[in-house]
Amino acid sequence: MSGDRLPSGGRPLSRDRAPMRESGAATAPRAASAELVMPAEWAPHRATWIAWPHRASDWPGRFAPIPWCFAEVVRALSRGEVVAILIADAAAERRARRMLSRMGIDPARLEFHRVRTDRCWTRDSGPLFVRRADGVREATLWRFTGWAKYSDHRRDAKVGAAIARAAGVPTREVRAGGRRIVLEGGAIDVDGEGTLLATEECLLSDVQARNPGLGRAELERALREALGIRRVIWLGRGIVGDDTHGHVDDVCRFVAPGRVVLCAEGDPRDANYALLAENHERLASARDAAGRKLEVIALPMPAPIVFDGIRVPASYANFYIANGRVLVPVFNDPRDRQALGILAELFPDREITPIYAGDLVWGLGTIHCMTQQEPA
Repeated sequence: MSGDRLPSGGRPLSRDRAPMRESGAATAPRAASAELVMPAEWAPHRATWIAWPHRASDWPGRFAPIPWCFAEVVRALSRGEVVAILIADAAAERRARRMLSRMGIDPARLEFHRVRTDRCWTRDSGPLFVRRADGVREATLWRFTGWAKYSDHRRDAKVGAAIARAAGVPTREVRAGGRRIVLEGGAIDVDGEGTLLATEECLLSDVQARNPGLGRAELERALREALGIRRVIWLGRGIVGDDTHGHVDDVCRFVAPGRVVLCAEGDPRDANYALLAENHERLASARDAAGRKLEVIALPMPAPIVFDGIRVPASYANFYIANGRVLVPVFNDPRDRQALGILAELFPDREITPIYAGDLVWGLGTIHCMTQQEPA
């Protein structure tokens, strides 16, 4: 999800960075309140957090349109909620404000916060907000390690705490055996009722291992205690070209309790065909935390997009559910219309807003990867 990484959820194509791996064991985390819940994305937001793009190397040779793409996302979001923007300094803020003003965006709907970032994928570096039984919000802080792949993530590792401070929300670090657990927001999706989607490729694989030594049971316990999760539905792999090694937000998403969309590839010759078919088989027998069998709606895949011989993770599943609308990445593909129609039927009370992401995905992520919701 970077222009230097190989990709939700969205990062750069890494041409000159050495992969980073961590070693060490972790044990189960401390007990926490069972009265927590991580709200679903469709729950009302106070704000959406983004980080203004600044790293041209994340989009080699194609950075010029990227700030305009972010501005288009801000324009759509600002119609229904505050957009909180992480920005490096005063000069960068002035440039961003001028651009957003030219787009006709109401400045009263914007917040700027001086937080330096390595990249702009706040879905993964930001905090995961939960709500306690008494209604108080908390920001759970997970360790961020550059997708266990990129070594230059020092600033992004501090983004979660910085967003929580700016939002005025109390924090809780998620630990196991004295170590903070690694988790990116694009690696999970929740229904707001205790069910979570994830892939084994991302969270349990020895490749780009986030938490070496932490097994399935220990990880599920951490998710239960930190996010109020009562059932984890494990898919197999993510899509081809995803440098996160299997983020679920490019593959399968909740659209309502008991209902998910799952990417489907119709061409048996395509590299995604078999892995998506296997995920469908897993979902066919899955039940959520309430015991419901899931309704699975197929979402098409766009035709493969290749830059410089590298396939990028183009996926309609990387949509973002905002207040009053759903922002959907599109790629000037004949299947754009089909995907938009499916999502329009699934969200009849929200406006479906297509966002051209043909340039954005060159950074290995699109709309969901660049956004992080703060519940109302």
